[in-house]
Formats: sequence, C-alpha cells, structure tokens
Amino acid sequence: MTIRLAIVVPCYNEEAVLPETNRRLLAQLTRLQELGLTTDDSTLFYVDDGSKDNTWGLIESLAAADSRVHGLKLSRNRGHQWALMAGLLAVEGDALVSIDADLQDDVSVIEAMVREHLAGAEVVYGVRDSRQTDGAFKRGSALLYYRVMKMMGVELVYNHADFRLLGRRVVEALRQYGEVNLFLRGIVPLIGYRAATVKYDRAARFAGVSKYPLRKMLNFAIEGITSFSVVPLRLITLLGFLVSCFSFVMILYIVYGTLVLQAVVPGWASSVVPIYFLGGIQLLSIGILGEYVAKIYLEAKQRPRYFVEKVI
Repeated sequence: MTIRLAIVVPCYNEEAVLPETNRRLLAQLTRLQELGLTTDDSTLFYVDDGSKDNTWGLIESLAAADSRVHGLKLSRNRGHQWALMAGLLAVEGDALVSIDADLQDDVSVIEAMVREHLAGAEVVYGVRDSRQTDGAFKRGSALLYYRVMKMMGVELVYNHADFRLLGRRVVEALRQYGEVNLFLRGIVPLIGYRAATVKYDRAARFAGVSKYPLRKMLNFAIEGITSFSVVPLRLITLLGFLVSCFSFVMILYIVYGTLVLQAVVPGWASSVVPIYFLGGIQLLSIGILGEYVAKIYLEAKQRPRYFVEKVI
C-alpha cells in the first residue's frame, strides 16, 4: 500500500538551519518513494510563523528549486502551536507528519512512522528515548512537567513533543477543535483512534538558537494545565479548607498560650500572622482564577485564529 505523505514544518527565524533541514527531509521523501511507501506527489510544507529574518525568502527559493516543496506564510507571529495547526489544516495528504525545523528530531524515524500507519495506526508519536543533549535543568524541569501534568489529570504522551504522524481521519477530527488556547499535545490524545509510538534519540540543535527560552517554556506549561484541567480550581477549595483548619488550630494555641502559658505577646499572634498568611493565599487564589477568566475572555471573543499572507 502506498500513501500520499505531507511533512509539515513550522518555522520561526530558522534561516540558519533551513537549507540543511530541507536537504534531509527531501532525501527522506525520496527514500520513502523508492521503498514504495509513499507516492511521488508527497510534499514538504513549510509554515513561516511571521519570521523576522530571511526564512520566507529561503522557503520561496527552495520551492522554486523543487516542486515537492511548498510554503505558507502567516501575516504575523502566532506561536508554534498555531503555525503547526495552520499547516495541518491547509495541507492535503493521506497522512501528515509534523516536525520542527531545528533537526533535533530524527528525520529517519519518519519511515518507521509511515510503516506503523500502514499497519493501522492513525496516530504515531515520536517519543524521545534519551535526553542526553539537554542540560540538567531542562531534563529535570521536563520530568517535573510531565509529573505535574499527570497529577492534574492531563493526558500526555511522556517525552513526546510535536513530532508525530496523523492520519487523515485524525486531521479532520482536529479541524473540529475551535479553541483559541491551543495545546496540541493534549488535544491529539483526546481524539482517540489507534495510536503507536516510535522512539529516537534527540540530537542537539543543528544551528540557530532555541525558540523556547525559560519564559516561553513556563507559559507553555501553564497553557497546558489551564487548558485541560480544573484541578487548580479544586485545589483552591482544598486550600481554603486547610486554611480554615489551620486558623482553628491557631485559635486554640492562642487561647492555650494566653490562659495557661501566659507567654503570648498581646495582639501579635492574633493579627499579624493571619494577615500575612491569608493575604498570600488570597493573592494566589485570585491569580489562578484570573488565569481561567482570561481564557474564557479570549474564547468568548471568537477572533480569527490566524491570517494567511502567502501560499506557494
């Protein structure tokens, strides 16, 4: 059986790495065609997420040099997840593979993904078998991230980012998700259908710099939790109960210290400690509530998610 494959590559300021990415991915497409796994009209599709460098100019040059290469340019930067979604919804094909442009994901694994799809899997996840190229902080924070997400009830594939194969049925199901706060790593497992995994060793970035500094990583983690879990809201209720219990115990301690020990500074324990403690709890709770209210606000406006400037 032969399928029409499309490889979707979101790009943001990837001028330094794009020529090598293009060479490797085209070589992989050629190999898959020679093995009889994909058709000769399989494509490579770049999505320029409002890059500030010459990324789009390179995409145009690569498309002119090879008819299998195509591109889509968003009118402005909308973030990795929406750039990826724009590509998935715009590209034709029996199966779509999404992969980042930085060459940290092993492109040779695409062959195994296609074979799993031909064997019946509608979703094939690329799972990192090793994080040796990551620093100690990134490895530790990633492990903590997956554990926290699991505690919050969010269904994620461990050590999987956005390197995956989606069958056409999954892509059409994905089209029905109209939410503004997009977190594909959580949405895809919700769709269902038969899934498989392939493992690979993650390499170091070939060129350029990471587009996910610590600030963006934290924002991405918060996005995932608040888009798929109401556990933080329930924790506020639990926290309120615990604070009430603590306050009751403190009242007993003050009464005991005043009447029996006669060692409590008058007015200090009963005013200063509760003010600071309850003030911190209230600010934390308001912040969590505000995060969810902000998401409701963004969803309620129903603004367009992105605009396409050019397609080649």
